[in-house]
Amino acid sequence: MILVGFGYDVHRLVEGRPLILGGCRIPHTRGLQGHSDADVLTHAVMDAILGALGKGDIGRHFPDKDPSYEGADSLHLLARVMEWVGADRYRINNLDTTIVAQAPRLMSYIPAMEENLARVLRIPAERINVKATTTEGLGFAGRGEGIAAYAMVTLTAESPKADQGPGN
Repeated sequence: MILVGFGYDVHRLVEGRPLILGGCRIPHTRGLQGHSDADVLTHAVMDAILGALGKGDIGRHFPDKDPSYEGADSLHLLARVMEWVGADRYRINNLDTTIVAQAPRLMSYIPAMEENLARVLRIPAERINVKATTTEGLGFAGRGEGIAAYAMVTLTAESPKADQGPGN
């Protein structure tokens, strides 16, 4: 069985916060506001996975009212989501994402983002696609007010172990 999930997240850009995307600290004059590290890319990935599993969204599992998640590293939260993937006997097949930001330019950071996500998702980086786009100056992202991310993931049921086949 193949499951498909879609995720979306957006955060406001503010002074005095680091900009974290896909677990990478990116030099910029502003960072994303949020209870955790506000990593919109990783948050969109978590929502996509939770959606595929039918387990709600990150707000249900990691509420911003819970002080234990204040400043949390989103890659660590993603690792917790991956525990549920394994417990439900699925594995990530592939991941496709898009970051929407007018600035900063992200192309040089994309390979590191893909590697960070691959490590936590336990799949080859070649099965992860991170894209970045601007909005040509339109909307909140175009005005530099925030950054958004979209993610689509497919999960595949784990195949039975070879030693559990007929006659074993």
